[in-house]
Amino acid sequence: MPETGQKILAVLTVRNEGAFLLEWLAHHRACGFTDFLVFSNDCQDGTDTMLDRLAELGWLEHHRNDGPYDKGGIQFTALKAASGLEIVKQADWILPLDIDEFVNIHAGDHSVSALLAELPEATAITLTWRLFGNADVIRFEDRPVTEVFTRCAPEVMYWSWRSAMFKTLYRNDGTYRKLGVHRPRDVDESRLDQARWFDGEGRELDDQFKTRRIFSNYGRPNYRLVQLNHYPLGAMESYVLKADRGRAVHSDHLLDVDYWVERNFCTEIDTSIQALSMQSHAMRMDLLGDRVLGPLHEQAVQWRHSRFRELMLQEPYRALLGRLMMTPPSRPVELGAARTLMRFATQAREDRKQ
Repeated sequence: MPETGQKILAVLTVRNEGAFLLEWLAHHRACGFTDFLVFSNDCQDGTDTMLDRLAELGWLEHHRNDGPYDKGGIQFTALKAASGLEIVKQADWILPLDIDEFVNIHAGDHSVSALLAELPEATAITLTWRLFGNADVIRFEDRPVTEVFTRCAPEVMYWSWRSAMFKTLYRNDGTYRKLGVHRPRDVDESRLDQARWFDGEGRELDDQFKTRRIFSNYGRPNYRLVQLNHYPLGAMESYVLKADRGRAVHSDHLLDVDYWVERNFCTEIDTSIQALSMQSHAMRMDLLGDRVLGPLHEQAVQWRHSRFRELMLQEPYRALLGRLMMTPPSRPVELGAARTLMRFATQAREDRKQ
């Protein structure tokens, strides 16, 4: 656990994800997060009611984020509201996350405190995604995501930038005054020179990361101390429901096979996150044993099955499921091909500057 008195805050936004909520909370409590701030919006599966009960039990602070929403979308609106809350002001470290992202710490005892001990001078630590693919799982089952999906991208990816995106665990010392989806915002320029950013490998990062970068450099290892296991697809059945739900960021962009292809990597197997499975399993079972949470979790599971059956009666969603079934796992781009893509990306960037 973090050193005595340190508050390590995870901030989460959810909609219709009650079936995954208890696993996510149990894992992150096991790895050392002390506080949780959760925003829900427009839930039909009882996620918001589960969060109310969890707040009663002292597990988290819950706020409904029912709109109206800023131009940036649902998640941006929630994070903007979070910046003024007391739970955020009192936090020593902050990490905004999504429910399909699981912090996977390799340092020491796999805790946040072990990670911070490795990088005691850090103002911010980038947690780079490791993308976990679908591996031809069609039906959703009520089993831990971290156990069902173990096939993933290789440690070194040469393309695309999707595979190199990160979330930022940052010290809440006033250097950054607002939360952001991938990185903290609203920098205090007077503190910027003292800010120090490190990556998941433990390397110190250059100044551009302090103000604008949202993805790590391609083509080198980045997970020695910590990685962010990202499960953006899940079962095909869950992906159809994700398309129905819409995106928390850029909510006007529809999910289709392009999103799937950019994330469905299955060439490696990584079970390292199960180092905390005993602790997280015990917490999850305790929550499921609660007289209110247990039935609400089951209700959320049944809602997913029911909603999927409804969507399968609509041609666009049947067609999407069919396309997913026909699409093989994505092939990582080799170095030579990636260099071709990078040359054009660099040229496009230079052209925009002119």
